[in-house]
Amino acid sequence: MIADVEHIWLEYDRQNDILYINFGYDVEDADESFLTENDIVVRIKNGKIVSLTIFDFSKKVGIEQY
Repeated sequence: MIADVEHIWLEYDRQNDILYINFGYDVEDADESFLTENDIVVRIKNGKIVSLTIFDFSKKVGIEQY
């Protein structure tokens, strides 16, 4: 379950090809986080996802990074 789908904000780090997806107004401290086999960091607080960090984003979505 996602913490706050009403307030999603994205930030893309072009230099490192990382997409940050945050759910809520602010970046929250997580109770736990884990790295998936697809190089995505999932951060969880109170049993809900508060953010995702997607490494090698352009490769995952099939676009060429400029």
